[in-house]
Amino acid sequence: MRALLQRVSKASVTVDGTVIGQSGPGLLILVCAMQGDGEAQTLQLARKIAKLRIFKDSAGKMNRSILDVGGSALVISQFTLAADTSRGNRPGFSEAAPAAEGKHLYEAFVRDLAAQGIAVETGAFGADMAVELINDGPVTIWMES
Repeated sequence: MRALLQRVSKASVTVDGTVIGQSGPGLLILVCAMQGDGEAQTLQLARKIAKLRIFKDSAGKMNRSILDVGGSALVISQFTLAADTSRGNRPGFSEAAPAAEGKHLYEAFVRDLAAQGIAVETGAFGADMAVELINDGPVTIWMES
């Protein structure tokens, strides 16, 4: 699994003019299932994100997790995180899991993250979405399981 985390003051996702998910303060998590991923990777990633200390403590140091600050998460599927730009000018996405498998793993990741005690909202898998966010920091972290 690949994930791009952004610490946010707030974030929302809109489909066809309707807000379907929102978060904040907390994390916007863009996630992509890769070829060969399974539910072991979704759980590993969810546990790591829940404990990742990227929120400020009283001294202003990044020393608190999303659980410590009572933050929420907006999780968006984004197969373009699998982009291979090593050849030519058009990215390839063959390393992404097939759509049905990707959807299953995306849903498993959402369940695993919620099971860690984080309030989670989502986008719509495979939909054309508009995502808005206010990046706090900015803090942006790339992760792979």
